[in-house]
Amino acid sequence: MSAIAARPTRVRHIVLWLTVLLYMVTYFDRVMISTAMPSIQKEFAFDDVTVGWILGAFQLSYFLFQIPGGWLGDRIGPRRMLTYIVLWWSAFTAMTALMWSASSMIVCRFLFGMGEASAFPNATRSLSRWMLPSERGWAQGVTHAGARLGGAITPVMVAFLILHFTWHAPFIIFALVGIVWAAVWHWYYRDNPSEHRSINEAERKMIHDALGEPPKRKIIPWGSILRSPQMWTLSATYFCYGYALNMFLTWFPKYLDASRGMSLTQMGIFASLPLAAGVIGDIAGGWFSDEIIKRTGRVKFARKVVAVTGFLIAAVCCPFATLESDPYISTALFCASVFGLELVVGNAWAVSLDVGGNYAGTVSSVMNTLGNMGSFIMAVATGYIVRDFGWNPAFYVVAALSLLGAILFLFVDASRQIHKEPPAAPAG
Repeated sequence: MSAIAARPTRVRHIVLWLTVLLYMVTYFDRVMISTAMPSIQKEFAFDDVTVGWILGAFQLSYFLFQIPGGWLGDRIGPRRMLTYIVLWWSAFTAMTALMWSASSMIVCRFLFGMGEASAFPNATRSLSRWMLPSERGWAQGVTHAGARLGGAITPVMVAFLILHFTWHAPFIIFALVGIVWAAVWHWYYRDNPSEHRSINEAERKMIHDALGEPPKRKIIPWGSILRSPQMWTLSATYFCYGYALNMFLTWFPKYLDASRGMSLTQMGIFASLPLAAGVIGDIAGGWFSDEIIKRTGRVKFARKVVAVTGFLIAAVCCPFATLESDPYISTALFCASVFGLELVVGNAWAVSLDVGGNYAGTVSSVMNTLGNMGSFIMAVATGYIVRDFGWNPAFYVVAALSLLGAILFLFVDASRQIHKEPPAAPAG
């Protein structure tokens, strides 16, 4: 009985799975417009350039508010911050269904992006005081797997709802899901593990021994962060990732409709498959990275080898996917591309924990800002590339940036923190 009593509880794992659900909700809400867009486009007669600006409005806001959102989360804590922002973006998710023109939709999607911008940095911050260092790669992999799973099942659900109701229905339904999540999070989560009623002394001690005391001061060391070459190298790799991955989140359903001539039902299924492959990539990337660390103790090598391999897979497979005429072989190659990209993401976010330490929210927000700058440029630029050159060159850009990402990640060192806290003054 004493051995059972001494066994650590697993409150940190419940926190992790709540975070996984959050990642799913973010992708429900951001991906649904891509599947609904052909229906919206037909109703309002938007051209492809207008569609690019509607999709880009979210990405623009998303990258502009990364750093403010990460900074504010580090100041007030992820419990309150995540509750507030999920309620915010859920409101604008529902309001998307009420928009009446391109301008109104652009404004609504911009305001929606303001809320979602803070989600990943603060979710990362929420785990930084709970997850052990040896669990971080897997934790980041499984959270991003939740995002991709949300993205994978959304096209099918949205297509079903549009066929049986209208394109407005999914925006209302998914907004309600977000509101429920916010209520559960605020009730269960605590910023400091020692404040949680359900955690026992064994788990509390295990976390404390691994992570130490939370910092007393809340001053963000912006100078150290922004002067760090490693910060900008990591961010540049995430720019490449953001551009490449978001092609499949925003324009891919439209590509299947316009270039491959698929019906709404076919589009829902085929758009889901690469993101489903991404779920596997997320889990595999984090798992492989943590296993390498456990076997070798080499954090720098583990993060790097998995991420570089993933980028190279995408760089090779994406061009062949666009040139393949058979839709099944083409989709398989697109699936391999997204699988490769998702080997990257868990490691990139694990690195932000590794090098960010107590300021992981701010560090990850800087990284994610550059990633979403890439997403914004992709969303808008693709409309012009498709109009002037066609679909294949749009995917060639994805392949080129994947190759560049592989090269840049070679210079990332996950074993070196960006900002080291000064040693505590001796007692007495």
